[in-house]
Amino acid sequence: MATRHFGKLKPRYRFALNPYPDVRFSRCPNCEKLMHARKFPLLLHLGGTLLTLGFTCRYCTPCEFIIAHRHELELQLEFFKAQHPDVRVDELFVVGTVDRKAWERSLGNHGALSLDELREHTSDIKDPREIIYERPTWVRADTEENG
Repeated sequence: MATRHFGKLKPRYRFALNPYPDVRFSRCPNCEKLMHARKFPLLLHLGGTLLTLGFTCRYCTPCEFIIAHRHELELQLEFFKAQHPDVRVDELFVVGTVDRKAWERSLGNHGALSLDELREHTSDIKDPREIIYERPTWVRADTEENG
């Protein structure tokens, strides 16, 4: 079965949305190396609308693994919804990343990218991941008295 891609650039990056607001990743879940902050122009599908948003994520260079914090992304979308109340935001789905130069050009005097231009400069997520985290809990040790 052939997979369908939105972007015309080669799919790139592993990507995960972190649904846990109180859990941060300083080390990569794949290779255990330190992750660092990096800004990515993410292409978001919001139900019926496409939005390109420059967003700072955690990034592992060797694995090309991006982790975005869902609650921070949703906070940015609240600002977007306040400015554009007519746009309906049903679901949040990260389609891919937009080429940085094209994204920066769209922020300048050139205006927003058309749909065809956006497709030309977008690379889809190669390997979407899901973060599953089990919180550690304290358990009282059972003590037996011998005697």
